[in-house]
Amino acid sequence: MSAFPRGRTAIVGTGTFGTVRAPGYSASDLAAIAAHRALAEAGLALSEVDGLFFCHGTDTLGGLSFAQYLGIHPKVVDNNRTGGSAFQTMVENAAWLLDAGAIDCALIAYGSNQASAAGKLVNTVMPNPYEAPYRPMTPLTSYALAAQRYLHQFGATKAQLGEVALAARKWAQLNPEAAVRDDLSMDDYLAARLINDPFGKYDCCLVTDGGAAIVMTRTDRARDLKARPVRVLGAAAETSHREIMCMADLTVTAAAESGRRAYAAAGVAPADIDVVMVYDAFTINTILFLEDLGFCPKGEGARFVEGGRIAPGGDLAVNTNGGGLSCTHPGMYGLFTLIEATRQLRGECGERQVAGAELAIAHGNGGVLSSQATVVLGR
Repeated sequence: MSAFPRGRTAIVGTGTFGTVRAPGYSASDLAAIAAHRALAEAGLALSEVDGLFFCHGTDTLGGLSFAQYLGIHPKVVDNNRTGGSAFQTMVENAAWLLDAGAIDCALIAYGSNQASAAGKLVNTVMPNPYEAPYRPMTPLTSYALAAQRYLHQFGATKAQLGEVALAARKWAQLNPEAAVRDDLSMDDYLAARLINDPFGKYDCCLVTDGGAAIVMTRTDRARDLKARPVRVLGAAAETSHREIMCMADLTVTAAAESGRRAYAAAGVAPADIDVVMVYDAFTINTILFLEDLGFCPKGEGARFVEGGRIAPGGDLAVNTNGGGLSCTHPGMYGLFTLIEATRQLRGECGERQVAGAELAIAHGNGGVLSSQATVVLGR
């Protein structure tokens, strides 16, 4: 197999819409508006999209439905269903197809109206017959198991999980689009109601609406478009299990492998990365992914995040939009990591802008720490 087409494709447009609550809009409405915004930013027309990559929260034929909704007839439709990692995998697939000349313009989009329509996380996954008798709060219970194991195995503390929540909130306070921007102290965090031990309210992602989209094309074409292109330098994915009971080690995710291969494809190392966007559905995610993606040794993540190290002004800029914990989380969050990473590399992030950012990673997580996908982006 040939090497990944390093830097030969680029993200040329981003768009979001309704990322808090958007009553009256369907999931497809939200995705379509975000898509139009991304295309307008790039200076491209909807008719130029010949590769459509879409994931719908409840429609298993969502790719077909969305193509019809948009009124386009793409050569390629990808309807990946690996959860929040789907969008990073879509970037990888789009990069190969664009570089091969199979398509010229890729649109990657997502939308969910779960908050205004259902008021809660909409779970469309079939229950596992072996776990169902114990009535787990899916997916919360699975992540709580991983967190409990981590705390026990490495002697980490609840307050160290809280450092992740506090850092995310501080970044969100610098982001006008973030859903939650009020102050959050460690006392607030520790006093929050327990939901599934060791997780309290602030350990869990938000439940919001939201649409998101990015547009990709080949770099040679991207130079002539309206927006500053951000190159896709490397991408890789790895799946380790489906159910948490089949995860070999609850403290090691497949991000260790997806990250390794993505870095190798890009020709960079963790020390080179300026902006780190990871899928923080729960506070434990950020700690596990920082370890598995090579920013600190295994078992050191909880100590690594102490003292505001990943907050504004800290040593490493992590989840600079506020993440799924404080910015937005419309069922699947992976596409928003790509959008924030792109905007950071373009220097468009205002008060939260990371000075001189040249390299970023956007990492997606699907299932219950099941599917991991990593994309390396460069200015």
